[in-house]
Amino acid sequence: MTATSTAVKLSAGTVGSLDVPGPSYDRSQVTTGIVHFGVGGFHRAHQAMYLDRLMNEGKALDLGICGVGVMPFDLRMRDALVSQDCLYTLVLKDADGSWEPRVIGSIVEYLYAPDDPEAVIEKMADPATKIVSLTVTEGGYNFSPVTGKFDATNPKVVADLQAGAAPQTVFGLVTEALVRRRDRGVVPFTIMSCDNIQGNGHIAAEVFTAYARLKGEASGDAGLGDWVAEHVAFPNSMVDRITPVTTDEDRAQVAERFGIDDAWPVVCEPFTQWVLEERFTDGRPPYEEVGVEVVPDVEPYELMKLRLLNASHQALCYFGYLAGYRLVHEVCQDPLFATFLLDYMNREATPTLQPVPGVDLDVYKPQLIERFSNAGVRDTVARLCAESSDRIPKWLVPVIKENVASGRDVSLSAAIVASWARYDEAVDEQGEPIEIVDQLADSLKALAQQQQDDPLAFVKNTDLFGDLAEQETFTKPYLATLASLHEHGSRATLENLVANAR
Repeated sequence: MTATSTAVKLSAGTVGSLDVPGPSYDRSQVTTGIVHFGVGGFHRAHQAMYLDRLMNEGKALDLGICGVGVMPFDLRMRDALVSQDCLYTLVLKDADGSWEPRVIGSIVEYLYAPDDPEAVIEKMADPATKIVSLTVTEGGYNFSPVTGKFDATNPKVVADLQAGAAPQTVFGLVTEALVRRRDRGVVPFTIMSCDNIQGNGHIAAEVFTAYARLKGEASGDAGLGDWVAEHVAFPNSMVDRITPVTTDEDRAQVAERFGIDDAWPVVCEPFTQWVLEERFTDGRPPYEEVGVEVVPDVEPYELMKLRLLNASHQALCYFGYLAGYRLVHEVCQDPLFATFLLDYMNREATPTLQPVPGVDLDVYKPQLIERFSNAGVRDTVARLCAESSDRIPKWLVPVIKENVASGRDVSLSAAIVASWARYDEAVDEQGEPIEIVDQLADSLKALAQQQQDDPLAFVKNTDLFGDLAEQETFTKPYLATLASLHEHGSRATLENLVANAR
């Protein structure tokens, strides 16, 4: 593929003239059957890509995607997609430096809920909609990481429960659509979570049913929660594809290399995996025909991915940032960090896993290091450090708690928590400020900055860590690592951890 001097604005009118593969199907014949909340890079690199594969085989043309945004930051995605007829360029970045582009066409419309909540509700209430899917991040489910219960005190939830209120939240919008389908005698759609949460389908069922109960109580519809629990399917899923944030450089490269003026292309690694539970109320696309593993039980795959891949991202990011690294592949090409990650996976994560059908973990774990080391992806350490209060409690704390309960060592996972606590002091080892990107940033920084006087201050946050601050098998290695980070720095601390793990 040669660079083009004048990039062409991506649209339905221009896509056929581009020197890049694109939809082989007639998009004017595609109708909406899936409504998706949270159209970001990952959804477009993953679920929308699989559906596009099916459509290129002439299948699932009645299951096009209507994207929905509910947050202020979704306005940028709305404007980008609407300006190019919801088309976008997906670029696979290989470790050898090659780029493989394709224009994806499975998203056919986009609605911004604050503009017109009624339009979003009616789109879901339409019998043609079979699935409502979600990538709203770990924090979008509005539940306590300790209790797993829905937070009914959230101001937006409280507002949605008021009589006559136009829904602001995904819970309010989806529940109102379910009520209309029930009242009209229409089969309820499936709610399909695709977020990185253990038991994401179970969590989705918990929070949507909890909201429906609250709504039923507020509106005099006492049986609503029970109806949702009985009639709506919430399949579990495991999703995997490293998808960094799109940069202006990515946009410029897509224009230069492929002649495409794309407001928001997506870049990702070549690897992709989707394991999906066979549990749907009103049909689904034949995903298994394009590489999706549709299985009766997702949990073994989920645990494998969350505790090996996702937790390893947290294992590398804080130590890596403090050591001066800013790109993930640079961290993982450092033998010290690669050894530490494999030690964590082998010694502490793997003992908490179930056998995974069709997967050899002794192959999978080194493969993760290879994927993280892909210089073409240029994933940033800062991205992995963001929103840690949503990530560590779901990906790493369960590993620690299970190992503590079983009397196994937690030295390395405790060290990862300590590296987060040190990172959240908001100053690096050179005295430069660190920007903490987290919904709890202010409170986390305040706790981290108390550590000189109270070294356990950070992990006494029971909302995030439960009772770990009272467990000596955790606090002993945690305190040792935190002290070493302050006294010797991240690299020397890692060298000691790796030496002691031998």
